[in-house]
Amino acid sequence: MRVLLVISLLALLPVAAHAYIVEEVASGLQVPWSLDFASDGRIFLTERGGAVRIIDGELLPDPVLRLNVGSGEGGLLGIALDPSFAENRRVYLYYTYGLLAQNRVSVFTETERGLENEQILLDNIPGHWIHDGGRIAFGPDGMLYVTTGDAANTALSQDVSSLAGKILRLEPDGRIPPDNPFPDSPVYSYGHRNPQGLDWDVSGRLVATEHGPSGERGRAHDEINVIESGANYGWPMVIGDEHAEGAVGPALHTGNQTWAPSGAAFYRGDIKEWDGMYMVAALASRSLVAVDPESWTVQGMHLQEYGRLRDAVMGPDGALYVLTSNRDGRGAPSPGDDFVLRVVPSACTDDRVPVLQVGGQSACVFPDTVQILVDRGWAAHT
Repeated sequence: MRVLLVISLLALLPVAAHAYIVEEVASGLQVPWSLDFASDGRIFLTERGGAVRIIDGELLPDPVLRLNVGSGEGGLLGIALDPSFAENRRVYLYYTYGLLAQNRVSVFTETERGLENEQILLDNIPGHWIHDGGRIAFGPDGMLYVTTGDAANTALSQDVSSLAGKILRLEPDGRIPPDNPFPDSPVYSYGHRNPQGLDWDVSGRLVATEHGPSGERGRAHDEINVIESGANYGWPMVIGDEHAEGAVGPALHTGNQTWAPSGAAFYRGDIKEWDGMYMVAALASRSLVAVDPESWTVQGMHLQEYGRLRDAVMGPDGALYVLTSNRDGRGAPSPGDDFVLRVVPSACTDDRVPVLQVGGQSACVFPDTVQILVDRGWAAHT
């Protein structure tokens, strides 16, 4: 595991900083989209082109599954391992398929030969070459939550009989939970444009990220929403600070700035400045955005040297795992892209921060000496 970055942006400030280190877990991936963790330590991840890959200490050379999937923003998107994966070996996937670009949620079983025995749980989710949603995750209630985009048809978001522009909620076997807000429907919330991130805080509050408009209702105004059962989040009637009867406004919107927020996670690790923050992987702003979930204000933008970021997930080891997305047709790939990155606290003590020496080794120094070392060519920020 190679160290890629050894100084937090915050470490450049003239205050005591709790720096982080970014490690390379895997490289050479083709547009990774989502990842999840098995109890045996393996990492399962999707590549948008249709492959499910496994990291077991290192990236295994052969996918455990290849699917024929749609293109554009669709493809093989979300992945979630069953909470009882150790016993049932069940892996859930969200993917786009067919000439008409439909989306579905299926569950596969891991065998000695890979992922097999597909069982389709939910089918005919409207799709398009843009706005396919795609994030799936198990909530603290044991239910499977699914984000879907409006499939470039804004009217579908307000139609509760459509599966597009929604957050859906299913039993693990695909049945509709009896306490869903709409009878005999998987719809949990509606009025969404293209939600791509989901996570729950320690109190069980569900928070989602959502892409704002890109011309059909102005631009930017990406959102973070606190999700309530049965609520309408207003698309396409309102954006930003606009109001409409019955519509719930965002906890945060980006105004005229575009983040293109994707996967997100509440931070529960040992980087003190991030404790409890909602960490958002952002594509257009090319950053990991730290958001205070009490004031809903931005506390920092990190990892900006890694380009487009697609997902952020807390690992069982207390580290934050981040996926880059520089090979998705909208980025500028660097050698090694795309990456799985692991963000951990630095090992420096006494208010020192880590820098990368020109020779390749890391060292701990006081924050006010960092720029001096860089200016003299003895150290580098990256």
